[in-house]
Amino acid sequence: MVSVPTNHKMSNEKIIFRTCFAVLFLLLSTPQCFANAEPDKPFKQPVSTKYRTPESLKGAILKKVVTDYNDNVYVLTNKGVYKVNEKDLVKDLRYTPLAQKIPTDITVQEGSGHLFYLYEDKWLTNGYAGVPYKVLPKGKYNQFAVAADGSILLVGANAVSLCNNYKLTDITKPGDKILNVQVNNGIFYALSAVAVYQLSGDRFIPLHKSKGLQAMALRGDEIILGTAQGYYGINKFTGDSSFALQTKLPVENVSCLQVIDNKVWAGSAMGAFMKEPSGSYRYYASKRWLNEDVVTDIAADSKGNAYVLTPTGLNKIEFINETLSDKATYFQDNIRQRHIRYGFISNVTLLFPGDLSTAQMTDTDNDGLWSAFYLGSQAFRYSVTKDKNAKRYAWEAFEAFERILSVNPLKGFPARTFERKGYKNSDPHAWHDSQDPEWEWKGTTSSDEFVGYIFIASVLNEMVAETESEHKRVADFIDKILTHIIDNNYYFIDANGKPTLWGRWNPEYINSFPESVEDRKLGSAHILAGLQLGYALTGKEKYKTEAYKLINEFGYVKNMLVSYTKIKETPGTIRMGIDLGVGGWNHSDDEMAFLTYWPLCRYAFTPELQEQYKWVITDHWQIEKPERNALWNLITFATAGTYDEPSVFWHLKEFPIDLVRWNVKNSQRKDIVMLPPNFRKQTTEVLLPAGEMPMHRHNSNAFELDDGENGLTELAGDEYLLPYWMARYLKVIE
Repeated sequence: MVSVPTNHKMSNEKIIFRTCFAVLFLLLSTPQCFANAEPDKPFKQPVSTKYRTPESLKGAILKKVVTDYNDNVYVLTNKGVYKVNEKDLVKDLRYTPLAQKIPTDITVQEGSGHLFYLYEDKWLTNGYAGVPYKVLPKGKYNQFAVAADGSILLVGANAVSLCNNYKLTDITKPGDKILNVQVNNGIFYALSAVAVYQLSGDRFIPLHKSKGLQAMALRGDEIILGTAQGYYGINKFTGDSSFALQTKLPVENVSCLQVIDNKVWAGSAMGAFMKEPSGSYRYYASKRWLNEDVVTDIAADSKGNAYVLTPTGLNKIEFINETLSDKATYFQDNIRQRHIRYGFISNVTLLFPGDLSTAQMTDTDNDGLWSAFYLGSQAFRYSVTKDKNAKRYAWEAFEAFERILSVNPLKGFPARTFERKGYKNSDPHAWHDSQDPEWEWKGTTSSDEFVGYIFIASVLNEMVAETESEHKRVADFIDKILTHIIDNNYYFIDANGKPTLWGRWNPEYINSFPESVEDRKLGSAHILAGLQLGYALTGKEKYKTEAYKLINEFGYVKNMLVSYTKIKETPGTIRMGIDLGVGGWNHSDDEMAFLTYWPLCRYAFTPELQEQYKWVITDHWQIEKPERNALWNLITFATAGTYDEPSVFWHLKEFPIDLVRWNVKNSQRKDIVMLPPNFRKQTTEVLLPAGEMPMHRHNSNAFELDDGENGLTELAGDEYLLPYWMARYLKVIE
């Protein structure tokens, strides 16, 4: 290790001067990549409401859901009619004479939207001043449909009648069981398992014959029919095919159908799905969207929202007008309410699935790394808005980073995290008593935490620190950590006096990896980015000297210039008993690399080095493009000047509102093109929207189809906030 001569030791004043000079150098030498900002236009954001079900419906049969012309939502049950009241499903007690009666069916009149009731002995409506009603033979009918002209088709197990001007006319019933009746433009249609019938005069005419029919919906001149193998369309006048059987679906077995805003919605035993005009399907399954996946009925309101009924509850999938800014505010508020733990962004665990009232903040293995995303978001937010709260939140998070150095007695060694004594959660064996008797700290600190440190130090220095003391505060933080690393032969040395498993940047270790294992190029990038940053922030020549030693004597830049296309399965690369050459692509390494690229490129010593770094970043970005990650795109844009703009907006818009880690399953879907097993672990040809995938952080495989944590944890939303505010800073979003 090259020693630093005494005359290179610097006073605080000189450090401050060099820090200011370094910031100026950064501004002059780094390409200022700004886009032609796209306006933040409102878009349709799907959100789910799961209505609370009262005790009175426990064990009840939920039969049907309908909406009237006022967008009142009704659910027919074997215990009476219930309706939506804000976020609750409540017994409809408004009309006292009907409150305790139990209809056999309810429906909405075509055209008027009035709600009609079919009871064992009559039909009636409260519309038209309550005038329309008809006494019926008791128990004869159990379903009905009401045309705009007031005519009513009544169907029972053994009878069909048409009520016109209050006169009942018997209709010859088909021999098969009628599953469903509907009316369209005054024409009545009936569905059985083997046919679709059209009422003509006083008799049913078979319009279409088939087998295994289960559901029916009408759209324009089409009747859409659901089967166990998919759905198809016929002309409602001729019965001829209008489109072929659709089998490449999220779920083939269609149990119910609805048309909402001319789009086909289907229900199944594994959730609901909707066909987009583009031909792709949006899949609404798991408890992110529904209280359970078995769908029995679907209705719509005038705004195009879908009401999805299951055997145990009612759900609304609503499409709200929202901007990306609105979404950022929502996540920001949630974070401040339940995700800030001593300044860290906190993991939240729930005592009961999805019950946010039981949220508990707990430590994780990477409190520093996850907190870097939030602190970074607030740094970019402050740069864009000068909002004093953003600055406050950034410094508040930085206090937690400063404390990871002071909470333990090891000079310059950053603890992974800390907690009051007796309340630790993750990896109990890795914790130690602090010199403060009230606290414990966690060791085993790794390179992914180091990446968080250099990222937050760089963005704080660039965007938040405004005074000499603030710049010095950031410089001192990174200086202590880098000094520990250099003084300990490029290792993080833990409380046991040994290097941590993943805190290793020593050339002997780094260069022991073959070029086909990413750890070689990744570790080289980490430490060079840190040393460059240390030099820029402190002005200490030792950091520049050490960096060039690693470059010139040990080939760290050469390591980085190995293309990502050469990374591959390399069995036998065993370190500390772990074979690092197997297991496929490590997406956590992608996260560490891209966060590193910000300080690596922007604090490059020379334009020549910066050009080499830009090649490294662009090479990596090309590999990552299928994942459509907004953050990786924006970091690439800020450093190398290129990005996939549509994917930035797509990622941010598709990012779901519900961040509870529900169990999600997509592997059964036939509407996606599956790829054979591969090193990248890319399961599908095209990435599914985030709202249909398992909720994950940036370090996970975006193509993972099935995963979840049983609804017992919630992510914070910093995963959205950092790319959003970075996009604002880079003028990608107006």
